[in-house]
Amino acid sequence: MTTTMLAGRLNLRTRAFAVERVPVPDPGPGQVRIKVMAAGICLSDVHLIEGSLNPLFNPSEKVTLGHEVSGVIDAIGPGVPPVWKTGQRVLLQAGERCGVCPGCVRGAACLQVRTRGVDYDGGWAEYALATHYTLVPIPDDLPFEQAAIIPDAVSTPWAAIVATGQARPAYPAGVWGVGGLGAHAVQLLRAIGAAPIIAIDPLEPARTRALEFGADLALDAMAPDVRERIKAITGGRMLDVAFDMAGVAPVREQALRCLGPGGRLVLVGLTPAPLTIGDSIGFSYRQQKLLGHYGSEPEHVEQLVNLARGHRLDFARSISGLVPLADAADGVERLRQKHGNPIRLILKP
Repeated sequence: MTTTMLAGRLNLRTRAFAVERVPVPDPGPGQVRIKVMAAGICLSDVHLIEGSLNPLFNPSEKVTLGHEVSGVIDAIGPGVPPVWKTGQRVLLQAGERCGVCPGCVRGAACLQVRTRGVDYDGGWAEYALATHYTLVPIPDDLPFEQAAIIPDAVSTPWAAIVATGQARPAYPAGVWGVGGLGAHAVQLLRAIGAAPIIAIDPLEPARTRALEFGADLALDAMAPDVRERIKAITGGRMLDVAFDMAGVAPVREQALRCLGPGGRLVLVGLTPAPLTIGDSIGFSYRQQKLLGHYGSEPEHVEQLVNLARGHRLDFARSISGLVPLADAADGVERLRQKHGNPIRLILKP
């Protein structure tokens, strides 16, 4: 086996990104080494490179990007349970517990989750290390490209829908931004029976995609009658829950105006910009809620794999193109510029 490999590395000080040749890592105690078969390019990766998103817990100067990863177990370190074997097809959870916070010490939810490809080296590489408890087995008939995007691209909107936002069957839901997260949000809202589903995006190709993925109505965010159209299709009820998948401040203010009594706005897209609640008295009187959301729990990824295993969900339409790992910078630029209106571009080592 070769001793070096290609890896897409970001200098966290200068924000210079390059595909470099680095040593192939050896798995330590509790770790396995994955031969990467597919890795998604996420808008969060673009934000990291641009500098608008910063690691919270990474003391290193450089990090290998990539938190959406699937592959095959290539080598097993000491202390890994025997349930894991070389050759197994797996995807990797997008992060892991810190192991030292009060939540981890008590066996509860981690309060300082480390994100793969942000706080430690990820999967934009020919090989990647993973702690064994972040592995999720995948069925033989689930393509690696589709499996790779389940952590984050699919699991983040799924967790926002079923956990944070608690969307309900037969209740109206709105999705602002029909990119990588928003397209899946529409598909998943359809799967749980939300109705009607309204998608809002300024780009016509994104609105067309929303209708193809199951939206009942797709509106231009720049149109002056967005609120009136939502009021009409919901019979005056307005939205039970709204999801900001874009991370744009004006989007959030527009979504707030479209909530009904008890309505919830879930902030999924990331932005450092402040949020203004224009009618704060009305917001309180109608007992509406503003909810932050980040990522997903391991159980959400496992749920989605089970749904894919049972052929209840199909992510084939989400794969917008394949990019050689060596050309990762070109893939990032394609996503940044929205060339071809991609949902997910996939790096192939």
